[in-house]
Amino acid sequence: MTMILTNIIVMQATPRSILFVCLGNICRSPAAENTLRHLATERGCADQLVIDSAGTINYHKGKGPDPRMCETLETRGIPTQGSARQVIASDFEKFDLILAADHSNLDDLRRHPGAKGHELKIQLICDYCTDSSAQEVPDPYYGGQEGFEKVADLLEDACRGILDNVVLTDQ
Repeated sequence: MTMILTNIIVMQATPRSILFVCLGNICRSPAAENTLRHLATERGCADQLVIDSAGTINYHKGKGPDPRMCETLETRGIPTQGSARQVIASDFEKFDLILAADHSNLDDLRRHPGAKGHELKIQLICDYCTDSSAQEVPDPYYGGQEGFEKVADLLEDACRGILDNVVLTDQ
Protein backbone atom coordinates (compact mmCIF):
# COMPACT_ATOMS: atom_id res chain seq x y z
CA MET A 1 0.00 0.00 0.00
CA THR A 2 1.40 3.37 -1.01
CA MET A 3 0.28 6.60 0.54
CA ILE A 4 0.93 9.95 -1.04
CA LEU A 5 0.85 12.92 1.26
CA THR A 6 0.64 16.33 -0.30
CA ASN A 7 0.22 19.86 0.96
CA ILE A 8 1.29 19.04 4.51
CA ILE A 9 2.71 22.03 6.27
CA VAL A 10 4.23 21.60 9.68
CA MET A 11 4.12 24.86 11.56
CA GLN A 12 6.22 25.53 14.63
CA ALA A 13 4.46 27.46 17.37
CA THR A 14 5.83 30.97 17.74
CA PRO A 15 8.25 31.03 20.65
CA ARG A 16 7.01 32.98 23.64
CA SER A 17 9.38 35.79 24.45
CA ILE A 18 9.88 36.83 28.04
CA LEU A 19 12.01 39.69 29.35
CA PHE A 20 12.86 39.90 33.05
CA VAL A 21 13.73 43.35 34.38
CA CYS A 22 15.34 44.64 37.57
CA LEU A 23 17.32 47.78 38.33
CA GLY A 24 20.85 46.96 37.20
CA ASN A 25 20.44 43.57 35.49
CA ILE A 26 23.08 41.81 37.60
CA CYS A 27 21.09 40.00 40.34
CA ARG A 28 17.37 39.41 40.06
CA SER A 29 16.63 39.62 36.35
CA PRO A 30 19.56 37.50 35.12
CA ALA A 31 18.75 35.00 37.89
CA ALA A 32 15.16 34.83 36.62
CA GLU A 33 16.35 34.49 33.02
CA ASN A 34 18.70 31.63 33.89
CA THR A 35 16.19 29.94 36.20
CA LEU A 36 13.44 29.96 33.57
CA ARG A 37 15.83 28.69 30.90
CA HIS A 38 16.97 25.87 33.21
CA LEU A 39 13.45 24.81 34.21
CA ALA A 40 12.23 25.01 30.61
CA THR A 41 15.14 22.82 29.51
CA GLU A 42 14.25 20.28 32.21
CA ARG A 43 10.64 20.24 30.96
CA GLY A 44 11.65 19.99 27.33
CA CYS A 45 10.11 23.29 26.21
CA ALA A 46 13.15 25.61 26.09
CA ASP A 47 12.96 25.69 22.29
CA GLN A 48 9.54 27.36 22.59
CA LEU A 49 10.93 30.33 24.51
CA VAL A 50 13.02 33.41 23.91
CA ILE A 51 14.27 34.49 27.33
CA ASP A 52 16.30 37.60 28.16
CA SER A 53 16.86 40.11 30.93
CA ALA A 54 17.60 43.81 31.20
CA GLY A 55 17.86 46.62 33.70
CA THR A 56 16.09 49.93 33.99
CA ILE A 57 19.51 51.63 34.31
CA ASN A 58 22.73 51.11 32.36
CA TYR A 59 25.16 51.38 35.28
CA HIS A 60 26.32 47.74 34.99
CA LYS A 61 26.16 47.50 31.18
CA GLY A 62 28.29 44.62 29.89
CA LYS A 63 28.97 43.11 33.33
CA GLY A 64 28.08 39.52 34.11
CA PRO A 65 25.65 38.45 36.81
CA ASP A 66 26.65 39.10 40.42
CA PRO A 67 29.01 36.30 41.58
CA ARG A 68 26.96 35.77 44.75
CA MET A 69 23.82 35.21 42.69
CA CYS A 70 25.70 32.89 40.34
CA GLU A 71 26.99 30.83 43.26
CA THR A 72 23.50 30.61 44.76
CA LEU A 73 22.00 29.39 41.50
CA GLU A 74 24.84 27.03 40.70
CA THR A 75 24.45 25.26 44.08
CA ARG A 76 20.89 24.55 42.87
CA GLY A 77 22.17 23.16 39.57
CA ILE A 78 21.20 26.25 37.57
CA PRO A 79 23.96 27.42 35.21
CA THR A 80 24.34 31.17 34.82
CA GLN A 81 25.27 33.30 31.85
CA GLY A 82 24.58 36.72 30.43
CA SER A 83 25.73 40.30 30.54
CA ALA A 84 23.89 43.37 31.77
CA ARG A 85 22.06 45.68 29.41
CA GLN A 86 19.43 48.37 29.70
CA VAL A 87 15.84 48.09 28.49
CA ILE A 88 15.41 49.67 25.07
CA ALA A 89 12.28 50.77 23.22
CA SER A 90 12.30 47.80 20.83
CA ASP A 91 12.06 45.40 23.79
CA PHE A 92 8.41 46.39 24.16
CA GLU A 93 7.75 45.24 20.60
CA LYS A 94 9.95 42.14 20.74
CA PHE A 95 8.77 40.55 23.99
CA ASP A 96 5.35 39.06 24.72
CA LEU A 97 5.78 39.38 28.47
CA ILE A 98 7.93 41.88 30.39
CA LEU A 99 8.25 40.99 34.06
CA ALA A 100 9.55 43.48 36.62
CA ALA A 101 11.23 42.44 39.88
CA ASP A 102 9.54 45.10 42.01
CA HIS A 103 7.07 47.97 41.91
CA SER A 104 9.78 50.57 41.30
CA ASN A 105 10.95 48.67 38.19
CA LEU A 106 7.32 48.22 37.15
CA ASP A 107 6.74 51.99 37.37
CA ASP A 108 9.93 52.68 35.42
CA LEU A 109 8.87 50.29 32.68
CA ARG A 110 5.41 51.79 32.45
CA ARG A 111 6.92 55.27 32.06
CA HIS A 112 9.38 54.14 29.38
CA PRO A 113 8.62 55.74 25.98
CA GLY A 114 8.57 52.29 24.33
CA ALA A 115 5.81 51.06 26.66
CA LYS A 116 3.03 52.99 24.92
CA GLY A 117 0.55 50.46 23.61
CA HIS A 118 2.24 47.56 25.40
CA GLU A 119 1.07 48.16 28.96
CA LEU A 120 -0.68 44.81 29.34
CA LYS A 121 2.53 42.85 28.82
CA ILE A 122 4.27 44.62 31.73
CA GLN A 123 3.71 42.73 34.97
CA LEU A 124 5.49 41.70 38.16
CA ILE A 125 7.53 38.52 38.35
CA CYS A 126 5.77 37.58 41.60
CA ASP A 127 2.40 37.65 39.81
CA TYR A 128 3.39 34.14 38.68
CA CYS A 129 4.34 32.75 42.10
CA THR A 130 2.14 29.87 43.16
CA ASP A 131 3.63 29.02 46.58
CA SER A 132 4.67 32.45 47.82
CA SER A 133 2.46 35.44 48.51
CA ALA A 134 5.36 37.87 47.97
CA GLN A 135 4.52 40.92 45.89
CA GLU A 136 8.12 41.72 44.89
CA VAL A 137 11.47 40.06 44.43
CA PRO A 138 13.66 41.96 46.93
CA ASP A 139 17.04 43.29 45.85
CA PRO A 140 19.69 41.12 47.56
CA TYR A 141 22.66 43.26 46.47
CA TYR A 142 23.44 44.92 49.80
CA GLY A 143 22.44 42.02 52.05
CA GLY A 144 23.83 38.65 52.98
CA GLN A 145 23.53 35.18 51.52
CA GLU A 146 20.03 34.67 52.94
CA GLY A 147 18.80 37.41 50.60
CA PHE A 148 20.19 35.61 47.55
CA GLU A 149 18.58 32.35 48.73
CA LYS A 150 15.22 34.08 49.17
CA VAL A 151 15.47 35.57 45.68
CA ALA A 152 16.33 32.17 44.18
CA ASP A 153 13.36 30.57 45.99
CA LEU A 154 10.95 33.25 44.71
CA LEU A 155 12.29 33.02 41.17
CA GLU A 156 12.01 29.24 41.06
CA ASP A 157 8.40 29.55 42.24
CA ALA A 158 7.57 32.27 39.69
CA CYS A 159 9.31 30.49 36.82
CA ARG A 160 7.42 27.26 37.54
CA GLY A 161 4.24 29.36 37.49
CA ILE A 162 5.23 30.89 34.17
CA LEU A 163 5.81 27.47 32.65
CA ASP A 164 2.60 26.02 34.08
CA ASN A 165 0.33 28.97 33.28
CA VAL A 166 1.78 30.68 30.23
CA VAL A 167 4.00 28.39 28.22
CA LEU A 168 2.62 24.90 28.74
CA THR A 169 -1.02 25.92 28.50
CA ASP A 170 -0.66 26.28 24.75
CA GLN A 171 0.51 22.73 24.12
